[in-house]
Amino acid sequence: MLGPVILAASRSDKMRKLVSAAPVTKPVVNRFIPGETVDQVVPIVEETVGKGLELTLDVVGEDITTPEQAAHARDAYLELIGRLGDLGHGTKAEMSVKLSMFGQALEGGHELALANVRPVVEAAASIGTTVTLDAEDHTTLDSMFAIHEELRKDFPQTGCVIQAYLFRTEADARRLAANGSRVRIVKGAYKEPAEVAYQDKSEIDKAYVRVLKILMEGEGYPMIGSHDPRLIAIGQELARRAGRKLDEYEFQMLYGIRSEEHLRLAAEGHRMRVYTAYGTDWYGYFMRRLAEKPANLLFFVRSMITKN
Repeated sequence: MLGPVILAASRSDKMRKLVSAAPVTKPVVNRFIPGETVDQVVPIVEETVGKGLELTLDVVGEDITTPEQAAHARDAYLELIGRLGDLGHGTKAEMSVKLSMFGQALEGGHELALANVRPVVEAAASIGTTVTLDAEDHTTLDSMFAIHEELRKDFPQTGCVIQAYLFRTEADARRLAANGSRVRIVKGAYKEPAEVAYQDKSEIDKAYVRVLKILMEGEGYPMIGSHDPRLIAIGQELARRAGRKLDEYEFQMLYGIRSEEHLRLAAEGHRMRVYTAYGTDWYGYFMRRLAEKPANLLFFVRSMITKN
């Protein structure tokens, strides 16, 4: 299994330096991360919206070691929201945030992350959009869900992410579906121990379908995060069986992966949202994309060995 090896590499400073220094890295990274600044990502927003798609924007970076860095991450999102408001695309572009960026792992991290994310959620609401809290490793989830619940008291449109490979996720899905939450379901991209997560791909896929069925039959708004054609088809069928209209759920895929499928789903009338990350601290995000799908790794390796 290459996934765990790549995930371990994502935490290695030595590997970070090696990959970052490779001449081919930048053009390959650009396939998944279209820019490092707001100015660079604005044209992507305009282009994506122009194609009839929507976006969720992620300012990448998770290695937060001080409260000052957490505040800087908060301000980066506030800058982004200000630009989206100026463009008039607030309703077409939401934000995805990792609470680790807002200081969740620091001393007093739960309170610090809540204090940093709240003004981002408030600013997003002011331009007609919202924020989704990304899931990270299983040790952070109780804090994430508690912050999600707190934010929904004032901003009920605040979303969250659940990961199919965790044993706990079916129970989480039932609770979230019952209270009407916006929920993105993904397979999961962190290395988790066998005590808390399925390890076999087929078991993860089965769990994904079970959880998606719970969400479709519930009171919330499901967001299907997958590039798997089979799971996309199953999602459409589950939505049909649940009597959901096309605007009562959506698909989400990563920028740079299966772009033609983005357009196909949108052309069929589905809401299709493109998860678009940008920023200077791209390494961890990039390595998780490689770990998630062998084809991504193959693309990178071929690029490294092909002469210009």
